Amino acid sequence: MSALQLLAPPPTARRLIFLVIGLVLFGISIGLIVLADLGADPWTVLHQGLANHIPLTLGQTTVAVSFAVLAVWIPLREKPGLGTIGNAVIVGLMVDVTLAVLPEIDRTGLQIVSLILGIVGTGIASGLYIGAGLGPGPRDGLMTGFARFGWPIRRIRTAIEAVALVVGWLLGGSVGFGTLAFALFIGPIVHVALPRFTIATID
Repeated sequence: MSALQLLAPPPTARRLIFLVIGLVLFGISIGLIVLADLGADPWTVLHQGLANHIPLTLGQTTVAVSFAVLAVWIPLREKPGLGTIGNAVIVGLMVDVTLAVLPEIDRTGLQIVSLILGIVGTGIASGLYIGAGLGPGPRDGLMTGFARFGWPIRRIRTAIEAVALVVGWLLGGSVGFGTLAFALFIGPIVHVALPRFTIATID
């Protein structure tokens, strides 16, 4: 056990609450983006594309990809936390719950509202679960793992998400206006949400 691990505070009830709320909200928000049917974020495009070709739901595919990404952590020497495992399981579960509970949306106005709620919700959810400080999500850890080689993390993130987007699109995932909107607005929303919720989780 490293000195940093020994000095790290144990998980608190507040951190766990923020983590769970964040992951549940993240899954619901992704479900809203999918229901909007205006184009999804790059990773969801990949999950949609894969789900078109394997006997799994979108949520189950999301979970499967999360654990596949975690396997790549091993050679990158990344270590998962409680939040990492929670992310891998809860987000996909909540995507399926959201798609099962909410009806399909066939009006343009409602589609736009669903997309906006999904993007804003994803940004706030990211602030909550990252701010909980209990471990990065599988995809976040993949980026930080490659950063060990000295590559700029912004370029790594762009490259990974571009690959996910292109592969997902080729497999039949939904790419459209929503994909562009997600790319433009998710960063600023997380930028505002993260410091607020990170401060709130400090005891």
